[in-house]
Amino acid sequence: MATLTLELALTRIFSVVFYYHFAFLAISIAMFGLGAGGVFSYVVAARPGSLCSKLGMLTALNSLVVVAALTFVISRAGELGYFTLAWVYFASALPFFFAGTVVSLAVSEAIERVDRVYFSDLLGAAVGCLALVPLLELVGGPNTVIAAAILYAISAAMWYNLAGHSARRASAVVLALALVVLVVFNAKAHLIDLKYAKGHPLKNEMFVKWNSFSRIALAPEEGHTGRMSIIIDADAATAVAKYDWDRLTGKECFDLLHDGPGYPYVLRPGAKTLIIGPGGGFDVARALASGSHDITGVEINPIIATTIMRQKYPQLSNGLYLRPDVHIHIEDGRSFVRRTQEKYQVLQATLVDTWASTAAGAFALSENNLYTTDAFHDYLTHLTDDGLMAFTRWGFEPPRESLRLVTLAVDALDRIGEHDAWRHIIVIRTNAQNLGGWGAQDTILVARKAFTPDDLTRIRLAAPTQLIYVPGDKPANEFGQLLRSSDPESYEENYPYDVSPVGDDRPFFFYTVQPRDIWQFLTRANVNSEDYKINKAVPMLFDLLLVSLVATGLILALPRLLLGSRLPREPGVLTFLWYFLFIGAGYILIQVALIQKFVLFLGHPTYALTVIIFSMLIASGLGSFWSRRFVAGSEVRLRTILVGVTALVIVLAFTVSPLSESGVGLPLWLKIGITVVVIAPVAFLMGMPFPSGLSRLETLHHPSVRWAWSLNAAASVLGSGVAIVLAIYLGLRLTLIIGGSLYLCALGMLALTRSRERVAHRAVVAR
Repeated sequence: MATLTLELALTRIFSVVFYYHFAFLAISIAMFGLGAGGVFSYVVAARPGSLCSKLGMLTALNSLVVVAALTFVISRAGELGYFTLAWVYFASALPFFFAGTVVSLAVSEAIERVDRVYFSDLLGAAVGCLALVPLLELVGGPNTVIAAAILYAISAAMWYNLAGHSARRASAVVLALALVVLVVFNAKAHLIDLKYAKGHPLKNEMFVKWNSFSRIALAPEEGHTGRMSIIIDADAATAVAKYDWDRLTGKECFDLLHDGPGYPYVLRPGAKTLIIGPGGGFDVARALASGSHDITGVEINPIIATTIMRQKYPQLSNGLYLRPDVHIHIEDGRSFVRRTQEKYQVLQATLVDTWASTAAGAFALSENNLYTTDAFHDYLTHLTDDGLMAFTRWGFEPPRESLRLVTLAVDALDRIGEHDAWRHIIVIRTNAQNLGGWGAQDTILVARKAFTPDDLTRIRLAAPTQLIYVPGDKPANEFGQLLRSSDPESYEENYPYDVSPVGDDRPFFFYTVQPRDIWQFLTRANVNSEDYKINKAVPMLFDLLLVSLVATGLILALPRLLLGSRLPREPGVLTFLWYFLFIGAGYILIQVALIQKFVLFLGHPTYALTVIIFSMLIASGLGSFWSRRFVAGSEVRLRTILVGVTALVIVLAFTVSPLSESGVGLPLWLKIGITVVVIAPVAFLMGMPFPSGLSRLETLHHPSVRWAWSLNAAASVLGSGVAIVLAIYLGLRLTLIIGGSLYLCALGMLALTRSRERVAHRAVVAR
C-alpha cells in the first residue's frame, strides 16, 4: 500500500517539478528500486538475527528515507542536467530499494503459502491506488508522499510486534505519530513543499490545490496588470477573463473577435457554442462578445471550473461561469460530445493540452483522445448544417500540429461524405513573429458544409493579413499543397514531420517527429519552442528503455556475483527465470494499453487510471489466492491458464473500442461496473502464473525465489517504456495483443524447462 501510494504520488511530483515526461521516470525508478532491493535481500537474509526484526528495521529506516528523498527532489533549482538527474534517480530509488528488500524477504520466507502472500501484496497495492486520489486532494502532493512514510512506520511497528520487541514497536509508533504531526503542520506551514519547478522559483501563488492529475495554482499574470492566471503543473497557464459582461465595449468586442480563436464567431455571430477546455474563460468571452446566449463549456479539471471559477474566486471573472447562459460541465470533452444529443453551430478547442496558454490543460491520457480522426468525426456529426469547428494549435515553419489538424479534418470529412475537403477549411495565423521561437498560433476552421462565398468574403475582410489558406487559393504553402495534392498520402510520407492522421487506436497527435529523423531532432531542434517540449517525450522514452535494459541486466547479473558458488545448477532453473521476465513485461503492457483504451469510455483519465489499476490488482490478487486450488501443482493447468490469458487479451483488443462507442452515454457508476466485469476475468487469470511459478521454482532452487521476484520487477521497468513506444508506432490494439503473446512466451519457457529437466534426468539414469 505504501509503495504504490509513493510511486503514483511521485509521478505527480515529477510532472510538476520537472516535466510531465518524467512521470514515466517515476515508474522506472520504482521498478528498478524494487528489483535491486530483491537482489539485496540475499545479503540481508545471510546476516544473523530474526527475520521480523530485520524487516522492522528496514521499514522504519525507509519511512525516514522517504522524507529525505522527497526533500531532495523538490529542492532542485536550476536546469536539470545529467548529473542532477542521476542524483534525483538515485535518491528517489532508495525508498523502493528498501521496499523491494522487505517484500522479497517476506515472499521468500512464506513461499509455502505464496498464493496468500501475493494476494495480500496485490490487495495492499490496490488500496494504495484507491487512496491516492483522496490523499492528493486532501493534503497535496508532498504530504501524500509523507503519508506513504507513515504507512512504512506503521509497518515497522507491526514487524517489531511479530518479533516480540515491545520497545522498538513503541519507537515505530512514535515515529508514525511524529510523521502525522508533520503532515498536519506541513499543510499549514508548507515547510516541505515545492519551491522550484522547471528550474525556476515559484512566485506569488495565492492559491494552490492538487488533484490526481494536476497541481493548480493562481497567480498574477506576467505583463498584464490586474489579471490573474491559472497555472497547471507550474508551467501551462490559462488567463482568467474579466470584463463587464453586460456592458462590453465596442473595442473589447473587436479585440476578442479579431484574434485567432475569435474568428469562428465572426462567421457565426450569436452561435450556439460548445467549448472544450474553456479554462479561465477567454473562449467563452469571445462567444459572448459575438452575441451568443447558449454557451456550453466542458472542462476536465474541477479545480479550475468549480473551485476557482465558481466557488472561491468567481469575482476574478465577474461571475463568468455563474451566468445563466453559460453551462459548465466537468468531464472529458470527447466523452461529452459522444453522449450529448445536442448540435452546435460552433465547436471550439483552443490550445487544449498540457502546455496550454490560453485554455486549460488536460492530462496526457485525455488530451490525445481529443485529436484523432474518430474524434473529428464525432465533432462533425454534432454540428448543424451551417456549423463549423475551430481548433487552435501552435504554428511553426514548417507547420506540424496545425497541418496534422488538417489531415484529421480531411479524413473525418471524407467519412461523412464530404470529399472536397479543400472547400471546407480555412487556416488563420496570429502571432507570426513567434514562428522561430515558442510558436505562432494557427486556427483551423472546418465547416460541416463547404464555406459559402459570403463566408469567404467576410473572413477576407476580417483577417486580411492573417489568412494562410482560404478555399480557392493557389497551393502556395504546405496547407494548400496538402489539400490540393493528388496523392496526399505520398505528400505526408515525404513531409519533414509526421503529420499523418491518427485514430483512437494510436492517439498520439502531439508527437510529430518522423522515426527516421529522431537523431536530427535531438541535435538540431529549437529547445526553446513548445514543439520541442512535447516532441522530446518519445526520445526520453528511448532513454528510459536504455535505463530499463541496464537495470534488467544488472538484476540478471548481480545474483550470480552474490550467490557465487551457490549459483543454481539444477537443470532448467536459469531457463525458468525467463518465465518471470515474460509475465512481468506482459502484465504491464496489458495494463498500460487498457488504461489508455478506457479513458474515452469512463470519461476521465483519473477514472481510467484508478478503475483499471484497482480492478486489475484486486482481481489478480483473488487469482493468486485461488491459484493453489486452481493449479494444484499441475503443469497442464498452468499451461491452460497462460493460454487463457492470451485468448482473453485478444478478445479485449477487439471489443473495447466497440464497447466505448456504444456505452459512452451510460451513467458513470454503470460504466465503472461494466469495466470491472470486462477486466476481471483476464486479470483473475493473470494473478495465477506468478505465485504458481514461484511455487514451482521453490522446488527447483529455493534461493532463486528472490531472484525471480527481482526479475519480475525489472521486466515491469522495461515493459512500462516499451508499452508506450509500441502504442505510438503500432497502436493500442497490437500493444494489447503483444502483451498477451508474452504469456505464450512464458508458456514456452515452461515447456523448455521441463524439456531440460527430462534431458538431465535421462543423463542421470544413464550414468
